[in-house]
Amino acid sequence: MALSEIEQQHGFTYPALYRQLESDGMLNVGEYGPDWYKLVYPTLTERPTLLLHADDFELLNIEAVAEAADSLRDADDYRQIDPAFQFIPFAQTGAGDHYCFFASSEQDGEMPIVLLWHDENEAQYLAKNLQDFMVHMLLNSMADQDTYNDVSDEAFKDQLTKTLGTHAHYLTARQADVLQELLARDIIDYEVALPKGRTEAHRGLLTDIELASLRAEQIPCEKFDSYFVYSTAG
Repeated sequence: MALSEIEQQHGFTYPALYRQLESDGMLNVGEYGPDWYKLVYPTLTERPTLLLHADDFELLNIEAVAEAADSLRDADDYRQIDPAFQFIPFAQTGAGDHYCFFASSEQDGEMPIVLLWHDENEAQYLAKNLQDFMVHMLLNSMADQDTYNDVSDEAFKDQLTKTLGTHAHYLTARQADVLQELLARDIIDYEVALPKGRTEAHRGLLTDIELASLRAEQIPCEKFDSYFVYSTAG
């Protein structure tokens, strides 16, 4: 299966950046299965593929993209996608929600990235294009060390360093510089404010407040984190 076949079948054109990522091998994650993490993942860590270490992000290979795209437009699919909307998935969460190109919303060459929730009739805007989405996910990774799985400070920094090594040249010079400056920081512990006066402990290279500020500065998106109904089902 080639990207051009998916484009022809669904009547859209992939962003040039996605095509470049595919040409450079950045989408080659192999076949997922019971032994993927043991056998395939270690072969990718020295030169991380697209957002390999991002939280709750599983990149789809091209065959899986084609299958998921067909499912979304199937009239019998349980999600009953509004025909006016065209979503082309390229990754998914562990729960099965899809990160998608919102192809029918392309404007002035910008194709937004949305998260299509599988168990809710909602899609969530994440970025105005793929490049900004990459920055969004990298900032999130830098702000939140995976302490749940006991990722050490050394491993955390190593993952980010190698990821930036394979991702930086796909970003603007300023975006890459900002991420490199963050990577040079010391890791800090901070608390995130929750409702009813509660807090939650986090560890990373920047706080949630800095994250929001940098997101607004580096990858502004008027619709960020807003939702819309995607289904014709009642």
